Amino acid sequence: MQNDWILDVLADLRNFARSNGLPKLSEHLEDTALLAACELASSPRGGDARGANGTGSGLDRDLGGLGAGFGSR
Repeated sequence: MQNDWILDVLADLRNFARSNGLPKLSEHLEDTALLAACELASSPRGGDARGANGTGSGLDRDLGGLGAGFGSR
């Protein structure tokens, strides 16, 4: 995977959240890391951070609207 570095960044953020008393953020970052790993693994190019066609991520749909705005550029 060419963009698996993002998993390291998410792990660092999760560890920071845990170390600084932010348990809910830590949980969300763990979920985010799982989602990122799945998307990277299923990407035809090993994880193109822009998505398959260079457009929005669709996170607003995948997360039940929680990511509204991210996938609608």
